[in-house]
Amino acid sequence: MDAPRLSLVIPAWNEAALLPQLLDSVAIARQRFAAAGYGDEAIELIVADNASTDATAEIAAERGCFVVPVSKRVIAASRNGGAAVARGEILCFVDADSRLHPDCLIAVARAMADPGVVGGATGVTMDRWSLGIALTYALALPLVWLTNFDTGLVFWRRGDFQALGGYDESRPFAEDVDFLLRLRRLGRGQRLLRLRGVKTVTSTRKFERHGDSHYFTQMPMQAWRLLRDRRSLNEFARRYWYDGR
Repeated sequence: MDAPRLSLVIPAWNEAALLPQLLDSVAIARQRFAAAGYGDEAIELIVADNASTDATAEIAAERGCFVVPVSKRVIAASRNGGAAVARGEILCFVDADSRLHPDCLIAVARAMADPGVVGGATGVTMDRWSLGIALTYALALPLVWLTNFDTGLVFWRRGDFQALGGYDESRPFAEDVDFLLRLRRLGRGQRLLRLRGVKTVTSTRKFERHGDSHYFTQMPMQAWRLLRDRRSLNEFARRYWYDGR
């Protein structure tokens, strides 16, 4: 079997409720990709099931995804577990609570045809907006503009990912920022590309859980606690990123 051009890795933990809408959006993007001349078999879908206790794995398998069980409950391990079985030249990662733009896979393939591009991201828009969410989004933009580090569907060459050893599994969070720093150093002379016009839609479930303005009402106090006691970092990460579903 010929190797696919793109491997799309979806880390997932108890995502039975939201995974179907992502896979629906992937199906549309895949059709566009094939219609653009890349071929329907040029994309492989991998769901890294991070010890789910719901029907995540069953849904993924029924929809034609290759399901990889990952027992270590760290998002970096889930991403690495999916990447370990990927065969595509280009690795893409997207969270299970997302929806792809119909043309994003075409944009990724075109971007990575440029040897001056080491990787990049689609960026995100939210599935709903409020004043608190809009202010939080605006707060992140200067850092994105300054670094070219973005989120959404992220992508780079599989060979570069392997050369860097993947994501750092000792990090309970911010593994993506750490990886982008290392990728930028590896690709000196190349650039990280923020794609235009193909933003990934991401869910606002953390805002539903913690409040639309929680970055302003809760995070400053949490940051102060972390400064006073670094041991509370793992407990904070568990509550914010790993509990709740």
